[in-house]
Amino acid sequence: MSVRSSLLAILTMGPAYGFQLHGELDARTAGRRRVNVGQIYGTLERLVTQGAVESAGSTTDGLPLYRLTAGGRAEAIVWLTDTTSSAGEEWTEMLERVLIATSLPHIDADAIVSGYRESWAARLTLTARSAGTDGQSGLSTAADDALAHAALTWLDTVSTRLAAPGDHAFHRELSLERPKRGRRPTLTAAI
Repeated sequence: MSVRSSLLAILTMGPAYGFQLHGELDARTAGRRRVNVGQIYGTLERLVTQGAVESAGSTTDGLPLYRLTAGGRAEAIVWLTDTTSSAGEEWTEMLERVLIATSLPHIDADAIVSGYRESWAARLTLTARSAGTDGQSGLSTAADDALAHAALTWLDTVSTRLAAPGDHAFHRELSLERPKRGRRPTLTAAI
């Protein structure tokens, strides 16, 4: 998963602070990827330096807020709608993009699912052309075929659930829960 791209996608909802983005990332990917808070802040700093994110002031209790620039918004939308991935990352990136996209009320998740369906169907066609090879390449082709079938089955499940009544159940606004700050009090033993 690209933490950078995921944060940009979540920020399409509006300004947020680092710890808030940490929680959003965890919730929107159903806890599939654990990222420490330091990585979130480091990524935000790089995004500011690169001009994809800018300061949006601070919360009433002083937490720095971040918002997308026009370039950052464009990058987020491209990432959400793109179906290409690094070799070996196709399944994981599809899951995370679709999970995040289905949680964003302003994103057409059906279009993203359709794009992935076309991509995986094309891969399935390619593996069918390679069928009949022997040895290691035959096993590799069989694995690619199985992965494409699994992806298409999962995408069918996503489509069915999105079309069900109450399909907005996947959508969620940014959480307003505030981070717990400071150390937890320790219990002192009675002497």
